[in-house]
Amino acid sequence: MGFKCGIVGLPNVGKSTLFNALTQTAAAQAANYPFCTIEPNLGEVAVPDPRLETLAKIAHSDAVIPTRLTFVDIAGLVRGASKGEGLGNQFLAHIREVDAIAHVLRCFEDSDITHVEGKIDPLADAATVETELMLADLDSLEKRVDALEKKARGNDKESILALDLVRRAIALLSEGKPARLVARKPEEEQAFAMLGLITAKPILYVCNVEEASAANGNVFSKKVEAKAKSENAASVVISAKIESEIAMLPPAERADYLAAVGLQEPGLDRLIRAGYGLLDLVTYFTAGPKEARAWTITRGTRAPQAAGVIHTDFEKGFIRAETIAYDDYVSGNGEAGARESGKLRLEGKDYVVVDGDVMHFRFAN
Repeated sequence: MGFKCGIVGLPNVGKSTLFNALTQTAAAQAANYPFCTIEPNLGEVAVPDPRLETLAKIAHSDAVIPTRLTFVDIAGLVRGASKGEGLGNQFLAHIREVDAIAHVLRCFEDSDITHVEGKIDPLADAATVETELMLADLDSLEKRVDALEKKARGNDKESILALDLVRRAIALLSEGKPARLVARKPEEEQAFAMLGLITAKPILYVCNVEEASAANGNVFSKKVEAKAKSENAASVVISAKIESEIAMLPPAERADYLAAVGLQEPGLDRLIRAGYGLLDLVTYFTAGPKEARAWTITRGTRAPQAAGVIHTDFEKGFIRAETIAYDDYVSGNGEAGARESGKLRLEGKDYVVVDGDVMHFRFAN
């Protein structure tokens, strides 16, 4: 089960520098000119979770395998991208393929790095990108209306529902508001998702600040934070330059470097966790002598489907799940202690897996 978070923004805001640091590779060029990233770059990163190391120590696991998240570095958008300016059509197609958007905004001054709009204004930059994405969605929806109307006249129920959602989305987008704000009922969610709208995706604003502001942000990032709060979106402050330097250091030297710049943890850890939360993901664990492993599922996943993430046979033949809450596993010093204290539960097909559950699945071959 793959989850992709696309890194987007105007050219020269630090997207590729951030991506390189995330993946600790130089796969994405980080050059000071627009469109240095022509094809999207994919990089898988481990999701930091100290619980996994704790479980591995208790279970005496030979291997520790974290859950992972895929980041996609997408080339910079420019004004007019929805009409094909720059490499707009190609970029928009790549954005449609991701599950969530990390929108990088330049929140630093540097005369050596050209800004495509000629000034530093993260809110204006955000508006430029968001406008292009909304225009792309609007164009996509308007092209579907005629065909949906014909099917709706024939009393096709799916088309009637889709047409209603399309019209509501068009009305909102025409007001300059993203499709994620379309009011909808739970039973409409699947049909709405089928529309494949870019501005319906959850968004995280990434404030790329200068080194001195990495710990507490600056005037620019405060404005972005306020914008995110007004939209019920998330934001995170990060210095791509610091993160790229940390990524080049041996692991043993990173703690000292972080302390020297006034940080308790890499900004990338906050970014990864924020991206994980943005996708509404949770983690469950399996732990034993062979390995301790974290598994990614969406919030609300039931036990058989969670088992299916490990192997489809586990879901097909699911019988029950032996489940221990993380805190109970730790306090009992493992499965045996949790079992003795009555903290091991047998859960059936309707059980909704909770973040931190330590699980062992029973299934029929």
